[in-house]
Amino acid sequence: MRYRDAPGPLAVAHRGGAGLAAENTLEAFRRSYALGVRFLETDVRLTRDGHLVAFHDGLLNRVTPLTGRVRARTLAELTSTPVLGGGPVLSLAALLTAFPDSCFTIDVKDPAVIEPLAELITATGAAPRICVAGARGAWLRRLAELAGPELCSALSWRDLAQLASRGGRFTAGGFAHVPLRLGRLPVFRDDLLARAHDADLRVVVWTVNDTSTMHRLLDCGVDGIITDRPDLLREVLISRGQWHTPETHAALPTA
Repeated sequence: MRYRDAPGPLAVAHRGGAGLAAENTLEAFRRSYALGVRFLETDVRLTRDGHLVAFHDGLLNRVTPLTGRVRARTLAELTSTPVLGGGPVLSLAALLTAFPDSCFTIDVKDPAVIEPLAELITATGAAPRICVAGARGAWLRRLAELAGPELCSALSWRDLAQLASRGGRFTAGGFAHVPLRLGRLPVFRDDLLARAHDADLRVVVWTVNDTSTMHRLLDCGVDGIITDRPDLLREVLISRGQWHTPETHAALPTA
């Protein structure tokens, strides 16, 4: 299945489904997958010995018993460390291997991951089923150069701000990952959605965990929702006749 060819609305499990199990753990991804969710979101960090892990924070303190930075620990140390009392930190290679028929949104948190991430994507042939996101456009452009044209990307923060303010020229068929709000400040707006669609961009809104907001966004015509509660989003989409089964996704082209 190619990420860019999947019919919307996309149901994307944030950090694997952080409302179902400890974030970015195999258990979270498995629970979302068992629901029929085939779009999984995670973050990527680099270990001291040059491996990639599915982990959001730069620091370990919030979700593990360890302290300090992720990049100060080896893969072996991290993959034996529980997350929020659940399963251990997961390597990105293991994650891609565990769900070969799923698509992934991978959020790049650090430019140090760019080259090893491109190498992993190339080695696994996973480019068609990945959409990369990140704060800086230069990071995403470099990844596309290294990993090839099959790789999808979302707008950088700067490009998203440009889209929100006055539009611009963007690569057709790409994605705009739009936060519902930043703190108390609303970010998603109907006019931004219209601008994005005029530019042939698909809008995916994050992070949405209540059903009333899910319905409102779907009524507006968003192309996907990123959520900690893929179970709730699944029920919303089923009730609206907009749920795509795993069989639907499996029938899509892979290259």
